[in-house]
Amino acid sequence: MKVRFAIIGCGRISENHLDGIKNAPHAELVAVCDVIEERARAAAEKYGLDRWYTDIKTMLECEKIDVCSICTPSGMHCECACTVADYGVNVLCEKPLEVTGEKMQKMIDCCKKNDVKLGAIFQRRTYDAAIKVKELIESGALGRVTLADASLKYYRDQEYYDSGEWRATWALDGGGALMNQGVHGIDMLSWIMGGIQSVYAKCDRLVWNIEVEDTAVVTVRFKNGALGVIQGTTTAYPGHDTIMSFYGSEGAISFGDDDIYTWALKNRDIEKPRVFGSMGGKNCQYSSTNYGHITQIEDMALSVLDDRDPMITGEDAKRSVDIILAIYESSKTGKEIVLG
Repeated sequence: MKVRFAIIGCGRISENHLDGIKNAPHAELVAVCDVIEERARAAAEKYGLDRWYTDIKTMLECEKIDVCSICTPSGMHCECACTVADYGVNVLCEKPLEVTGEKMQKMIDCCKKNDVKLGAIFQRRTYDAAIKVKELIESGALGRVTLADASLKYYRDQEYYDSGEWRATWALDGGGALMNQGVHGIDMLSWIMGGIQSVYAKCDRLVWNIEVEDTAVVTVRFKNGALGVIQGTTTAYPGHDTIMSFYGSEGAISFGDDDIYTWALKNRDIEKPRVFGSMGGKNCQYSSTNYGHITQIEDMALSVLDDRDPMITGEDAKRSVDIILAIYESSKTGKEIVLG
């Protein structure tokens, strides 16, 4: 049985969803929608549809849809998701869930009110290295974990930021290097470590002519007592690997898009996990295999068929954005911010 998917927003990220639907065994594409008709038509023709839409409500009224993938600018996710939920259709939202706490909670509440599922994309959580390291930390294989770091040193030029009026704006992008690119690494670091308790941050705009930050450094205290650092930027030419590092009394592990860089455990019987296809792509570009999106789209389809929660719920995704909002508050106030 196939779950019927539609795409809302046929811009850059929609290709990952379109390809994911094509390759997920229990998903099929039935509709696409974009306010720019040329983009909607191009997506429809590429993926074998004979019609397309420029209005969400018209699409929902004309097509039988089980799940809508929301691929619009971040600050429009709430409006689109609530429209979809009001029609009784499940929602799969690209990261970040939204750009304010109020909008994220509205999305969650709207989906609950309409008894539909709200899933969110954080494809880096699907990779073997991330899953295995989380399991090892939880099992105690690293002993007492004392440090955990995320190096998110990417590159975007001024042309990238000028390519869309919504990019690098507070209203529609919600932030800069952290909210757009760094959110994946921040989500994964928090997920692996069991949550972030507090942050103290400095964010700045050092290179690009944008509203929001292009560089940030954050000191972190995790809920398990460990300390850590997050470094995020879009000014590090030519764009570097995402590197996650974990250090404890019984071992040290660091991994990135292409390899395990450090694997030093006192227990030498623990097998090193695979790294393949890249977690998100060097320089936080797209994975060559699209493995993560395919995996999450298939999971969303199965969550509908099995009537269960998706792999990453709206509440899960909100927690990661809440961390970034706390980082911005810390940078603005100069204070350590404790998360709820």
